[in-house]
Amino acid sequence: MKIVIATSNKDKVREINELLEGSDFAAVSMAEEGIKCYIVEDADSFEGNALIKATTVAKFTDSYVLADDSGLCIDALDGAPGIYSSRFCGENSTYEEKFKKIFEMLDGVPEEKRTAHFTCAIAVVRPDKSHFTVKENFYGVLHETPAGANGFGYDPIFYVPEYGMTSAQMSPELKNSMSHRGKALRRAVELILQTC
Repeated sequence: MKIVIATSNKDKVREINELLEGSDFAAVSMAEEGIKCYIVEDADSFEGNALIKATTVAKFTDSYVLADDSGLCIDALDGAPGIYSSRFCGENSTYEEKFKKIFEMLDGVPEEKRTAHFTCAIAVVRPDKSHFTVKENFYGVLHETPAGANGFGYDPIFYVPEYGMTSAQMSPELKNSMSHRGKALRRAVELILQTC
């Protein structure tokens, strides 16, 4: 069964397909389905933005549509960058530029106080256009020296103390077992399976 993912991010589609392995579902991107639409993410929450994306794309398909909105929430920065994580420092900024800005903002904050979590909200629109959302978190601390080549986005600076590594250093299997997106996607798939 096909799930259209409301994204153009190939890394995200790949990661979702890793999580769907063994199920009856396969994730495909909007581009693979030939869907082109402009999405304005102007909600004030992860759930709201995920639902905007999913319901917009669902207008162009009768398949299941899944959209996620995720971001890095830093406790010492009152939850910033949060829903603005991908646009932090400007739409076209690199993650190296984002990392630099974050650690400038955290100057003087000791490492043990640099706690943070990733949040992922997933919205699913069913073929009958009913929908639901789920939300999960992944906790760690920020590490000033990026490490690891797996994952994407903020993964190289997101250090998980109990494993002694960043999420970018984790194998896909380990990361997916505990990450915000892994947990949210497993819950979303369970709910899809209950109703399909």
